[in-house]
This record gives sequence, C-alpha cells and structure tokens, in this order.
Amino acid sequence: MQQAQVCIVGGGCVGLTLALGLAQKNISVLVLDAGKAPMPLSEQYNMRVSAISLASQQLFESLSVWSEIVTNRATPYSAMDVRDADSFGKIAFDANSLDLPELGHIIENDAIRFALYEKLQAYSHVTLAFDSRYSTIHQTETDVLITLESGMPVMSKLLVAADGANSGVRKLFDMPLSFWDYDHHALVATVKTDLPHEHVARQVFLPTGPLAFLPLNEDNMHSIVWSTSPEHAEQLMAMDTKAFNKSLSAAIDMQCGLCEVQSDRAVFPLTMRYAQQWLKGRVVLMGDAAHTIHPLAGLGMNLGLKDAAHLIQALSSEQGEFAAHALLREYERTRKLDAQKHIAMMQGLKELFEGNNPAKKLIRGLGLSMVDNLGPIKNLFVKQAVGQ
Repeated sequence: MQQAQVCIVGGGCVGLTLALGLAQKNISVLVLDAGKAPMPLSEQYNMRVSAISLASQQLFESLSVWSEIVTNRATPYSAMDVRDADSFGKIAFDANSLDLPELGHIIENDAIRFALYEKLQAYSHVTLAFDSRYSTIHQTETDVLITLESGMPVMSKLLVAADGANSGVRKLFDMPLSFWDYDHHALVATVKTDLPHEHVARQVFLPTGPLAFLPLNEDNMHSIVWSTSPEHAEQLMAMDTKAFNKSLSAAIDMQCGLCEVQSDRAVFPLTMRYAQQWLKGRVVLMGDAAHTIHPLAGLGMNLGLKDAAHLIQALSSEQGEFAAHALLREYERTRKLDAQKHIAMMQGLKELFEGNNPAKKLIRGLGLSMVDNLGPIKNLFVKQAVGQ
C-alpha cells in the first residue's frame, strides 16, 4: 500500500504548486493525474497562457521556483491599456508610476507546470503518478482510501481535488455546484503584429465581448483571448486566414498594426462554476474544481494559486492534529468569500461592457474616465489588477 499524508488528484499548475509547498513543509504527497507528465516547451508557443500577478510571483518566489519559471519564455508586462470600443472610455497605467519593476508576467501554462514538476523531483517524500487513474475513493473519519486502476491502494489523511472544472472527485462526492453559461466562447491563438507590443497588455471591450492582446517574449508576438458570442466565435473559426487577420486587426483598432495569426485557432465555451461546498469530510476542493470565472481580467490561474497558498498554510499549521477540520473549514470560508467577490465582479463587468445600449456606453465612458483621472480610485483598480 502506498501511503501519503496528502493525495492531490490533478497535476496541473495549481495542484503541483500545492504539492511543492507541502513538500517543503516535510509533508508527504502523492500527485495523481490521468494525463502525461509535463514536458519542456516546444518551439511553438502554447495557446494556453496566464497573466501571473505579482502576488502569484511572490508565492513562486517563496517556493524557490520562480527563477526556473521566469527564464522559460516568460514575458513581463509593464503597462496596461484598457478601452471601450464604443465609447470614449479608457484607462491606462504603467509600472513606473507605481514604483514597480513590472505589473506581472505572461507565461505559458506548460512552462509553469514543467518548472514545478522538475522541482518536485528532488523530494523523496513526493510521488508523482502520471498516466494513472483512480477507480474508487472511500473515506472514513480519519483517512481516505484511493484504489488505482492498477489495483494499488493509496491511503492518505486528506484528498485534495485539483482536477479541473469538470472535477470527477467533486461529482463522486456529490458536492453541489452553482453554474451559469456566460453565453461567451473564448477564441485563443498566437498572433504576430507589424508593430512591437512594447510589453503592454491590451484589452478592448467590444459589443460582443472583450478582446485581449497579451505580449509574448518576441517583440511582435501576442497571445490573444477573444471572448465573444457563440455565433460570432463560429464565424471567426470558419474564416480563412486572410479574413480572420483582417477582422482581428479591425477589432483591436490597429493598435499594433496589421495582425497575422501564427497558430491554429481554438475555441472553448465559458461557464461560471462555483462549488457550494468545498469540504466534505477529508476531501477538499481547490482551483478550477472549486471555481471558474470569465477570463476578461485574467484572474483564473491567480485565484487557484491563492487557494494553494492558503491550503499550504493551513496544512503546515502546528496547531493540533494534521489537517484538522477547523483549519480546513477556515480555508473553505476564506477562499469561498474571495471567489464569490471575483465572480460577482466579473459578472458585473461583463454585463456593463456588453452590448450597444446608449446608457451603458455613457456609464462606461464616464466610469473609465473617472477611474483614469482620480488617483485614489485608480490606485485601488491597479492594486486589484496586480493582485495586491
């Protein structure tokens, strides 16, 4: 029988961050993932990237893995430009005015995952079981027994579900979920532009949804996330390359010159998910298994990393028994409140910036201009954007 104090189901960025944090606290960990083990980056950019906030950077620095992450095609962005296509509203800010070296980094998810995976190899009390699936999970008041498809039993004191938005563990333990369809699909691709990005993260709110241009480590390369109606997304996917480039250049208002897509285009539906219960006995949820939100502010990965940071702190507490119920309940309470706040904020922004209603246009224009011109309000906005 394999034994570990914590079994983490899901070897993505959030699950591996938790594993590394626990390993450094001398807590034994088993990571179970049905997929392949992380691999080094290929020459082509991966289309799944994240805007890593300063708060998330600080977490990675505390785990001594940031230097490995940041040297692997990570791109700092030093300014943000957010504007409404249908009004005069705009807000812009940069790192220099805030006495910061940068506002954050754009990093391919695979780069984060591989750096964490490599770091975990050094810990003898960590078992990384990729290409492995569980067949059954049972829990008692004191333990969780996981039986793998191979027949091997695994005993742990706590099971952490970090297995994504469609979490099998969450379904298995019948942990209730609230959700709604954002009525948006996100189209992602890698794009080259005539003009350099100058390390500026750009976002334009179009009537059908927001379009983000995120700078990559080559001066003219961007990762785009175009959130739009399902019908429009279907039209964009059906376009030939020339027509798509033309539509994209017009949508971003030629801020970086002509656009030329460099990769395949992929599209996926956007759904808000919020687990009403994050803790059931000795099973706890985190990351996308607990919450998913609209990508318009790039907060998804950072919210999951905050879950990991709080759970590391809770499980490394020396107050009484390991994984005490009171500490796990405090984790659940704190993180649920933060997730609720961000879900409400994203829904409000989506509704405000959607459509052509004249009253909305006026509110958007006045609101963005007010934020851009009033120092205290702008500072609050910026602190939220950089995760502080």
